[in-house]
Amino acid sequence: MHPIVKQIEPINRDAAEHTRAYLNTLTKPPGSLGELEALAIQLSAITGMAKPSVTPPRIVVFAADHGVASEGVSAFPQEVTAQMVANFTQGGAAINVFARQIGADVEIVDVGVASTLTLSGITLAKVRAGTANMVVEDAMHADEALAAIEQGIAAVERAKKAGARCMIVGEMGIANTTASSAMLAALTGVSVAHVVGAGSGINSAQLAHKVAVIERALSARQANADDPLDVLAKLGGLEIAAMTGAYLASAAHRTPAIVDGFIATVAALTACRLCPLVRDYLIFGHRSHEPGHATALEALDSKPLLSLGMRLGEGSGAALAFPLLQAAAAMLSEMASFADAGVSNKAAQ
Repeated sequence: MHPIVKQIEPINRDAAEHTRAYLNTLTKPPGSLGELEALAIQLSAITGMAKPSVTPPRIVVFAADHGVASEGVSAFPQEVTAQMVANFTQGGAAINVFARQIGADVEIVDVGVASTLTLSGITLAKVRAGTANMVVEDAMHADEALAAIEQGIAAVERAKKAGARCMIVGEMGIANTTASSAMLAALTGVSVAHVVGAGSGINSAQLAHKVAVIERALSARQANADDPLDVLAKLGGLEIAAMTGAYLASAAHRTPAIVDGFIATVAALTACRLCPLVRDYLIFGHRSHEPGHATALEALDSKPLLSLGMRLGEGSGAALAFPLLQAAAAMLSEMASFADAGVSNKAAQ
């Protein structure tokens, strides 16, 4: 595995306990800010700081194509991947809108788009021009999966050098819910029918076809569930691999990473299977409308901050959750203690 795994250390539990105690000195009943308090404790544990900062955030969107798209598993043709990348560079996608709202820079990384992109404003990091059709052959070679992981690590390194204190990782790739569903079924043993959803908007007949395609791929590839890299290479996507690398690097840099929806959570699960310590560095932004997301979240024992019925991807749900991290950090740095405010913290007798 990549040497960055050796750089990942456990979260700082002393800092977490300090923050837990400090929260009880602030001008509020103990525990009255609920999950926001748990979030503040986690931010201290991740960063090791009593008063952590999550600003500025950095959004990285990895784009790649999937050979399995040729099986007709998506409501959109493959060329939409490149068209949406162009939209990202022009600032017109949902993630661009939400990035502006939270003051985040956005980096678009071509890690495997099938066509050759010559657009300005994207990082060219193509490992190969899309994956192979996993029904017919392995989606990629193991060294290609590692190379894509490396590109995810490199993106976080760039973000950290630019001063980022929080990572939001998104994706774009037609048919990537198919790859994610296949990976999730392989990693968890849950049936394909239980984890497959409409993705970009297919109908019930197309959904049945999608299930059948994934079942064929699982049978043909025989990925080793105990080897996450094998599952990733045989069934996954280049952008999923890059996201996996980004989560590994975020943990190595003690930087909170907000996990987006279904595809992002499958990448997060892969990272955690490669290095279980990563789990404590992840904050789950939202619960996707994709049915498989519940399975992925359960596998990671995670509770998302938001549940808005979204299924867009791009990092959009994670971006919408970011202000909650800002609020948790601000509570620690700005809220008065009982002593500071001259407020009695004794309950009336």
